[in-house]
Amino acid sequence: MLKSIKDLHIISGFEMKQKAKKYEDEGHPVIHLELGEPDFDTPKNIRDAATKAINEGKTHYAAALGMPAFRETIANYIRKQKNIPSVTANNIVVTPGAKPILFYTFLSFVKPGDEVIIPSPGFSNYQVMADMQQAKTVNLKGTEENGFRVKAKGLFPLVNEKTKLLILSSPNNPTGALIEKEEMAKMAEFLKDKNIVILSDEIYDRLCFDGKKPISIASFPSMAEKTIIVDGFSKSYAMTGWRLGYGVMPEAIAKEINPLVVISNSCTATFTQIAGIEAYSGPQQAVEDMKAVFERRRNLLVKGLNQLPGVSCPMPDGAFYAFPNFKSYGMTSDEMCQYLLETAYITTLSGSTFGVDLDGYIRLSYATDESILEEALNRLETALKKLR
Repeated sequence: MLKSIKDLHIISGFEMKQKAKKYEDEGHPVIHLELGEPDFDTPKNIRDAATKAINEGKTHYAAALGMPAFRETIANYIRKQKNIPSVTANNIVVTPGAKPILFYTFLSFVKPGDEVIIPSPGFSNYQVMADMQQAKTVNLKGTEENGFRVKAKGLFPLVNEKTKLLILSSPNNPTGALIEKEEMAKMAEFLKDKNIVILSDEIYDRLCFDGKKPISIASFPSMAEKTIIVDGFSKSYAMTGWRLGYGVMPEAIAKEINPLVVISNSCTATFTQIAGIEAYSGPQQAVEDMKAVFERRRNLLVKGLNQLPGVSCPMPDGAFYAFPNFKSYGMTSDEMCQYLLETAYITTLSGSTFGVDLDGYIRLSYATDESILEEALNRLETALKKLR
């Protein structure tokens, strides 16, 4: 075990938000681009379904793996949305937020000395969870020149007899990069006979732009029986505070995970699951409307970033993040984030949080109003001029 919980290196948007509070308390108008949280309200039909459930007294324990009706609703969604026809309610594990599925996967399949392949850039929690299990991480790298999209040929040489878990993320946090269909097909063909569990993080797959379509590795032949999909409602339905997520996995794994659910969180709140049923079964226009707004914001922010001297930024395929390169200014990512907070009153996240060889990059969330993004670009331009 780790000597102390202090050994875990965690940097999140919540930490940056706390740093910004000092400047806000001094009266400075801080622009928050650090948190991955939609600025929209949860759609009214979903809120109404939860309110009705609460008023009807549906506030008691539910089954550990999820209410049967909700698990069936999710299974139906997965069959249609992700094109995985074999999925049934028995393949679904409901959790309070999507992160527990990541946690349960590491606890179940990774032991000290094992190797875990993670995307780089990638969600920082992957590295933290590997550290908790005393596993070695191996980085599947995407490059700025390729829009940070990972390639199958980059995966093949990383796999060996110690590899126990592969994490794929599409669209990716922090880059918004999709794994292209032909690359996913090559990975599936390579992995189908390997004794490796694939954890497919698909939390942003409803937020893809330019008409692009995500594809789940579990939709390829023989891959559903070795893949755990993690997904949820926070990003697509603006339900971050509801804490509602789920995993899609082989039935045998769902049964094995059941005790972990029971001892860690007992169950997911009944009324939030009822809200989830309404989210997937009710009107979907709100999701499409939010996606359209995010796409406009992406276009505005990325165009503006690429017009700044010494800054480059690939166009994200999805999610709501940009991952610009500030290396020409000679600062580390941490230094640039601190400089922008102190000088421009903008909160961002350090690129080094998201993987190896990423110093000089920072993550910006465009989950905020276009007028705020325009002001942020103006402040960035002013702040960067001071460094020239």
